[in-house]
Parts: sequence; structure tokens; C-alpha cells
Amino acid sequence: MILFPAIDLKDGRCVRLKRGEMESATIFNDDPAAQARAFESAGFEWLHCVDLDGAFEGRSINGDAIAAIRKAIKLPIQLGGGIRDRGAIDAWLDVGITRIILGTAALRDPQLVKDSAHAHPGKIAVGIDAKDGKVAVQGWAEASEIEVVELARRFEDAGVAAIIFTDIARDGMLGGVNVAATAALANSVRIPIIASGGVSGMSDIEALIAAPGRNILGVVIGRALYDGRIDSTAALQRARMQ
Repeated sequence: MILFPAIDLKDGRCVRLKRGEMESATIFNDDPAAQARAFESAGFEWLHCVDLDGAFEGRSINGDAIAAIRKAIKLPIQLGGGIRDRGAIDAWLDVGITRIILGTAALRDPQLVKDSAHAHPGKIAVGIDAKDGKVAVQGWAEASEIEVVELARRFEDAGVAAIIFTDIARDGMLGGVNVAATAALANSVRIPIIASGGVSGMSDIEALIAAPGRNILGVVIGRALYDGRIDSTAALQRARMQ
């Protein structure tokens, strides 16, 4: 199982939100590049990065911070937040971002996802954020009437690398990852699933490893790493034992 440490960017800083509410932001580091280097030094093999301001604005806002992160580390980076057209996708891939996460665009412009996945094999992921089982978009500010599994199945044969599935109600709350919903999604599609939202400790990693959804590729970890609830060394050792 791959552990994806998260850097969420707001006003150029590393923050964590609660349930996606911007006013709940807690600043953990004023230097995103330094935080990325710390995660690399800890032994993580990927970095998960989200431009929170960009997710709300519909365009990249924290570009300077993202560029600084890319220059600071050698780790592959998956990036989401405000990336909603082919030009933005190509531009980020050109500067060395490894994988692009399309969330709002996946619901509103599914052809963009399919065309981009075809043009960039293994480089496109779909971000599906759930609020009461329905897909939320625009930085989680807008709820749709589309079920999570329904949206995921639209990309079954599109060649996307992964689906990052986030339970908004749990995100940043340290209440435990939604293992049941993650496993159900993993058993409903062939696309690898990355869990996100609510990871609070080693028990969540253990639960995902033991989950019946054998298609669970990894998990995004945020606040629990920043506040020390999860020890990086122990978590990485356990994940590699799977």
C-alpha cells in the first residue's frame, strides 16, 4: 500500500482543513518546499499536493509554491486543485508533475479526462469527493446528484491511473477513514482506489490493508502526520509489509 503524505496549499502555506471548510484552515508550515523535503527524507515514495485556492477559483493559484516543491524533491507528485482544461494539464506535466488529479472537470467535462488519459497514459487520476454519498465539486462547495460509483464507472475504460476517493465529512476530522465506502468503491470498479479523508492513526492503515476491496492502491494522510498521531517510520514499514 502506498502512503501519500499530503500538502494542501492555501495562500502559499501548508494547511489542513476540516471538512473542506476554508475558514477552518490550520497552518502547519509556511514553507511548502521544506515540508516536501521533510516527507522525502522520512522515506515516503509519493507526494499528494492540492491547490485549495485553485479548487475554489477554477485555476491554479499557488503555482509558485508548487513549482518550489517540484524543484525541492525528486519524489513523484500527484497534483489537484483548479486544473480544468487541457492547457493546464499539459503545462503541469511539462514542468515535472507526475500525475494530474481531475475532480470538478471529471464531472463537468468527462471527455477532457478521457482525452487526457489517452494522451498521457498513467498520468491522469480522477478525484471523487463524496458528501453523503453524492459527488461534490468546486472545492467541495457544490453538491451534485451523481452517485460516487456512477461517476467512477464512467471512466472504467478511459485509462485513468487511479481514483482518489475522499469522504468530505471525515476529512481533517481525525475520526477514521471510511473503510466501508472505500472498499465498496474498490469492489465496484477496476480502477485502483486511493483512500482519503479522516486518517487518524495506524488503525486506519491496518483497516485499509485488511479491507475486502483488493483494489485499494493507497491512502492519503494529512493532519495525522502533521500532529504526530502517525509515526512515519512505523507507518511506512507496515505499508511495505502488505
